[in-house]
Amino acid sequence: MLSQNTPDPRRWKALVLLCTAFFMVTLDASIVIVALPSIAPDLGFAPSDLQWVMSAYGVTFAGLLLLGGRSADLLGRRRLFMVGTGLFAVSSFLCGLAWSDTALIAARALQGVSAAIMAPTALSILSSTFREGSERNTALGFWGASGGVGGTAGWLIGGPVTSGLGWEWIFFINIPVAAVLVALSPRLLAESRGTARGGFDVAGAATITAALGLLTYAVAEAPTAGWLSGQTLGILGLAVVLIAAFAGIESRSASPLVPLRILRSRTLVGGNLVLLVVGMLAFGVPFVLTQYAQEVLGYSPVRFGISFTVVPVGAIVGSIASQRTVDRIGYRGVVCAGLLLMGAASVLLTRVSVDGSYVKDLLPALLLLGPGIGAVFVAGSIATLAGVSEEETGLASGLNNTSFQFGAAVGVAVLSTVAVSEREGHGGLVALTDSFQAAFATSIAFAAAGLIVALALLGRRSRAARLATATPATEQ
Repeated sequence: MLSQNTPDPRRWKALVLLCTAFFMVTLDASIVIVALPSIAPDLGFAPSDLQWVMSAYGVTFAGLLLLGGRSADLLGRRRLFMVGTGLFAVSSFLCGLAWSDTALIAARALQGVSAAIMAPTALSILSSTFREGSERNTALGFWGASGGVGGTAGWLIGGPVTSGLGWEWIFFINIPVAAVLVALSPRLLAESRGTARGGFDVAGAATITAALGLLTYAVAEAPTAGWLSGQTLGILGLAVVLIAAFAGIESRSASPLVPLRILRSRTLVGGNLVLLVVGMLAFGVPFVLTQYAQEVLGYSPVRFGISFTVVPVGAIVGSIASQRTVDRIGYRGVVCAGLLLMGAASVLLTRVSVDGSYVKDLLPALLLLGPGIGAVFVAGSIATLAGVSEEETGLASGLNNTSFQFGAAVGVAVLSTVAVSEREGHGGLVALTDSFQAAFATSIAFAAAGLIVALALLGRRSRAARLATATPATEQ
């Protein structure tokens, strides 16, 4: 039996298992994009409904993340991870067997539910397995790298799988991987849970889940319905009312889902806002990039995926460099450096042209974008988990994942709206290129907003570095 201060000798093998789960969850958010042209005629999708193959996953994923993370604290992290992973296998099987458009959308929504259990629970297990400091930072570096690769690998995997085996197999390939994860979990993962006792906050859980789901739905639909439409404003207004009600419920609850005191931490709040921004950039910029590459430069999805590999490779480099640097220069320094890289990439992309080329128009920006994403994601994740008590790591992980996923929805929605509005009433490749340039210019504003947040809320040095150099007087 290991003592509380003895590191678990299985922890690095456990990290591989957890990172594989995170890779699979992020992969399934993007892999369907390449398969949509094949799915549409097979299942009779109307063009206006096809987006829901992606949105159904995103809405339930983002809406239930906070609940999934907190449930892990209360019910057992390994147990919930295994339940979520098993459900992911079942829902993937149902996706591949879908016989109609409605069946696929429903199965994708269930897949989002399972992902909302897996992702925060896996991060919570990582946080409780690795001590705060350099070892946890190293683990988070690998975690960030696996997510970065998963988010972009869909382009590489989805095309060949769809062409060679059929679109059903982009879902079926999840089943053996999930089965292995469930089988190995009892051997590699230690069970843990929060020590706080009390009932489950049903009112708070229902209110915040509905609010997050409505927010994500409103943002995902806004490019089609209009940002100032009655539908968008009405749903956003209802979500705000529910968030206010949630705050009231939590302030009076004996066992709150989200103890409001956790939001007093500037580092935690700042880290989550930074993850919101990096989600906007990490998903929004590639979403516009693929349209430029395919609609202006004439790339196929597979060719774009191959040319885009420099981004996940760069994200791995940025993730590793970030976890090694954050203890020396602090969250703020690493986050600001990463955001400057992403901002510079966006500036370069505002110069894309109708007769552009990969080497001239895309490669220089991609070489900056990947390391920036990796650095900010890992440093922001470290900040969101710094100083969080053992009993609340699931909650902190749920907040972490919610911020990133909601940022992804906002980034795609805003940049796609800008791109469409800028070319309304105009035709031709020149107008199309101008619209993409406007979207990339908007992403510069995202990076600037992130810099303001980092400078205002994140400390100059990480908590681990401060403790390492603190004198007895300053520690009190």
